[in-house]
Amino acid sequence: MIEPVSFVKKLEGKSNSYLITFNDGRDYVVKYFHNGFEKALPNEWIAYCIARYLDLPIPFAQIVQIPVEFSSKIPDLTEEVINNSQYQFASLYVPNCKDGHQVSTIQHIVNARSLAGIILFDYWLYNEDRTRKNILLHEEDSNNYHLWIIDHAEVFGSYSWLIPEIENLPQKIMKSATHQLMVGFIEDEKEFKKHLNIIQTVPVLLLEEIVECIPEDWMVSKEEKKAIVGRLVNRRKKILPLLLKKFLKKIYRPIKNIP
Repeated sequence: MIEPVSFVKKLEGKSNSYLITFNDGRDYVVKYFHNGFEKALPNEWIAYCIARYLDLPIPFAQIVQIPVEFSSKIPDLTEEVINNSQYQFASLYVPNCKDGHQVSTIQHIVNARSLAGIILFDYWLYNEDRTRKNILLHEEDSNNYHLWIIDHAEVFGSYSWLIPEIENLPQKIMKSATHQLMVGFIEDEKEFKKHLNIIQTVPVLLLEEIVECIPEDWMVSKEEKKAIVGRLVNRRKKILPLLLKKFLKKIYRPIKNIP
């Protein structure tokens, strides 16, 4: 496990993130376990692992152990937060990027074949928080960008969900200007069905292993872990295909001027 070396700065935004350099020589965006946001780190971990398996463009991440002595030197971190958990969520910092609000003209997305998968991923995990701030764009050359997805603290609809909410996730088309932006670069709707087939074949055992890796400090009960896996399996089998049909009819085809 990598170890923290130096604190760089606190990052802007509501997610209470900190840029920290680790002993592998790289900078990571670290999110601490906060009261009131009990499911934020579990959500980040589950979303990351699934996105990696689906080969979606998400920065490398891992669960890290940060000594109390190191955390106590970070400004604004309270003693309560420091003592909540010895484990935190660290995502590799991708330099020289802009978020979706900061880029006015995009001629081409070089990894456009991932975009349909991102949209289906968001619907599968019910991620309403795919705003333009939660994508990163790295300019490869003039107006040609590589797109990354970040910040998944609010998958399953909340950073503090309870089992009844997990078991009754909405089955609706989400209002997302970022999804509409992505649609403009998806050339063939068959891309959606290809990614749906991949999602349908994610091993249930893998999903179970992902939730079992959640640290005990993050206070996800056995019942909640079971609910997560059950909902993911049920949603991808029964709900996601129906949502895809609605999305193609109401969002994709109108944007692409397909009758």
